[in-house]
Amino acid sequence: MKFLGDPRKIRRKYDTPSHPWQGDRIEEEKKLLEEYGLQNKKEIWRMQSLLKRFKDQVKNLASRIDNQGRLEEKQLVGRLVSMGLMKPSDPLDVILGLTNKDIFERRLQTVLVRKGLARTLKQARQFITHSHVTVDGKKITFPSYIVNLKEESLISFVSTSTLSREDHPERVIKETPKERADRKKREEKEEVAPLVFEEEEIKAIEEKGTIEKKDKKEAKEHKEASKQKLAASEKVSFSEAKKEHKSEKKEIKKEEKKQEKKE
Repeated sequence: MKFLGDPRKIRRKYDTPSHPWQGDRIEEEKKLLEEYGLQNKKEIWRMQSLLKRFKDQVKNLASRIDNQGRLEEKQLVGRLVSMGLMKPSDPLDVILGLTNKDIFERRLQTVLVRKGLARTLKQARQFITHSHVTVDGKKITFPSYIVNLKEESLISFVSTSTLSREDHPERVIKETPKERADRKKREEKEEVAPLVFEEEEIKAIEEKGTIEKKDKKEAKEHKEASKQKLAASEKVSFSEAKKEHKSEKKEIKKEEKKQEKKE
């Protein structure tokens, strides 16, 4: 029996899977849990139910041609455009092609990391649940909050929080070992990468190269000629010295013979 003022019954806002044991679904849910830092599968089912409601509404509007149907279609498109799930110029059928990841990218937890206000999804969740984050001046404490395009630029930290300082140790983005290794590889590739020249530069380099080649050839020829001259001069000087030595020997012998005759 209900009485006036009794709290209303809180009903579940999401639909659970039709079958508990579906291998493909379970694997997909595991990937989503890891990729978006979710706490449990209820968060997945809540986002999936929201997306399903949008798609069901589109299917319902497809068969309606009355004024109320057009009004509801306009409201639906306006809502999805503001959420960043479609563009104003896109047809209504685009909504049927939306995936789970499209709506998970609009969660406050994910947007906080994409904007660089948190290092990891786990850290982003902690900032939100500990009441450090505001959206358009309002304190938001649940990570599954869907951020509109207008609100995306209005996300900040509470002014009284220490996280509002950009140099806070928890906000400084640290480089992981993998990122460091990737950066080093990129730097090495940039160093080894061949230089790219324009046509004029290539012609200038080619002309310069031919001049340098000519200069080198001339220098080589000059060096060889000087070597030959030096060798020839050395030969001449050696032959002359040999002749002088022979003539000195002959004179010495002549003097010795003269002395012998005198004796």
